Amino acid sequence: MPPRPTRTTTNAPRLALQPPRGLTRVAAPDLLDGDHREGEQYEGPVLDGEDLAGITLQECVLDGASLNDTELRGARFIGCCFADLFAPVLRAPRSTWRRTSLRSTRWGSAELYDSRLDGVHLDGGKLDYVNLRSAQLTDVLVSGCIIGELDLTGARATRVALRDCTIGTLTLDGARLTDTDLRTSSFRGINGLDGLRGATIDEHQLLMLAPFLAEGMGLRVEA
Repeated sequence: MPPRPTRTTTNAPRLALQPPRGLTRVAAPDLLDGDHREGEQYEGPVLDGEDLAGITLQECVLDGASLNDTELRGARFIGCCFADLFAPVLRAPRSTWRRTSLRSTRWGSAELYDSRLDGVHLDGGKLDYVNLRSAQLTDVLVSGCIIGELDLTGARATRVALRDCTIGTLTLDGARLTDTDLRTSSFRGINGLDGLRGATIDEHQLLMLAPFLAEGMGLRVEA
């Protein structure tokens, strides 16, 4: 039996994002925890400190919202389009993001641990700390973002790409990566090098990682 060919390509995220249409414009949304809202457009709502745990937004547009310290635990966002979301503290653990795009996001601390991201595009923006511990990411594209720390401890990532991003620290302890493309992005440091297994990097990144790899293997490099 001939040997199986070695795969030399990395599968890209499979995205099929369509902007919601036929929306009802809502000037001052009266959102409550556990609500299910569909086909609505909100512009500039201030939802700071609101309890919206378990809310579902389906085929909705949210533009210029302030979500500082808003409780979004267990929230579900399906087929949505978000832009210019502002939140020094975003509380959305165990949330679900499906077929959703986010543009020009400004988040300080984003608590997204134990969440599910499926078919998500995060495009542009500045995020200080993104906690995706034990999250499941499938078909996710993060492009043009500045991220202080991206924590993927224990996360499972399949067909995920970080494209043209600037990241301070990438933490990968216990992560399981499949078709995860890190090329074209820069990192100042990476924690949990064993978690890089399954990722695709470029030659420049390999040179950057060389000192960390040597340290992890206990190598002493002398001129």
